[in-house]
Amino acid sequence: MKKSFNKISAILLALSLSLILVMSGQNSLAGRQVKAAPAQTMAATMAGTANPFLSMGDLNRQLDLLKKTPEGDPKTPWLQYFTPDTWVDTTAMKKAPPWHICFSNASLTNNWRVSGFGVMQAEAKLHPEIGEFTVTDAQGKDEKQISDIDDLLTKKCDALIISPNTTLALTPAVEKAAKSGIPVIVFDRGVNTDAYTTFIHPIGGYAYGYVSAKFEADQIGGKGNVLALRILPGVDVLETRWIAAQQVFAANPGIKVVGVEFDDNDNAKSKSIVTDYLGRGQIDAVWMDAGEAAPGVYEAFVDAGVKVPPINAEDNNGWLKIWTKNNLNSISTTYPSFQWRTALIAATMILNGQKVPKEWILPQPSITNDNVKQYVQPDLPDTYYVISSGDSIPGYLDSLKTKK
Repeated sequence: MKKSFNKISAILLALSLSLILVMSGQNSLAGRQVKAAPAQTMAATMAGTANPFLSMGDLNRQLDLLKKTPEGDPKTPWLQYFTPDTWVDTTAMKKAPPWHICFSNASLTNNWRVSGFGVMQAEAKLHPEIGEFTVTDAQGKDEKQISDIDDLLTKKCDALIISPNTTLALTPAVEKAAKSGIPVIVFDRGVNTDAYTTFIHPIGGYAYGYVSAKFEADQIGGKGNVLALRILPGVDVLETRWIAAQQVFAANPGIKVVGVEFDDNDNAKSKSIVTDYLGRGQIDAVWMDAGEAAPGVYEAFVDAGVKVPPINAEDNNGWLKIWTKNNLNSISTTYPSFQWRTALIAATMILNGQKVPKEWILPQPSITNDNVKQYVQPDLPDTYYVISSGDSIPGYLDSLKTKK
């Protein structure tokens, strides 16, 4: 990984201790005047009841993977993997082309998903053995995605790719699809079953939350006011990001989390929220569980005439342009959209009878103050996510330049 970590052992110990407190029902942020967030925010993360998204084993494993090097060619990170515990023998799933590959998509409601779907479609065009590629869009609705999957199971799909909308609601649908006998490839968000053929994802939410929160804690010297912005509750990769971030902040007694708010990954909402909090007092850092709304955060500070503090975001090109142009202090703890391409490739591997990891864990690089200029794409749209691998597909980036 491109990001090195100081005192990782000490922080890991602090994370473990504070997470144990959560599991025993103690609020590690008690007495810090954390603003009550809408509905499930603090309740789901810090309540005395068991958190279904909390796993000490997964947290420790993800932090350990941050220190390791994945297998495979670093020039094709979408094909890399960390050594899996189990390989799946797909010999019995081999089938002669042409293939009908089906994809149940949770949504195209943000630019990260649009970027990922773009490279997935481009990858499909590289495989003449794919005779038909059927895609459904659940528009962010669990009920629709469950119905979509039921319908796809009647379409004679040779393989089914699923990007779940939410974890708990889609688990039965994934299990039903697996029982139908076709290969099932789950990616991005997870489900509470291992009935799938392979599950593809970057290192994970705990790693994302740890890296981003530790960056901010270090940048403000372990003391100050932090505002946390989240997208929505109930998605495993987002919940685990917040769990890890909370514990990093809790390990720094001088840090006060002054608010936890949902912004729907929307720039107008993030700007409004930050503007409101700036009216109440100083904000020393803004932590985000996703980065698309970072430009709105930036605008709020600029409009208020206040120095922009450390902000974590993702690899959305619009943020990278703002970051480099204004010499900001930031980190992009990415959740690479090249995983959409990996999911399509995995389907072709399975139908070719090639083994695949049961859990295909991809690398999760960070963009830092030191390397951001290597990633920013001045000639591409703000909406493009740069770690999508689009630059390796002939003509793909040229097609985006007309969409500026």
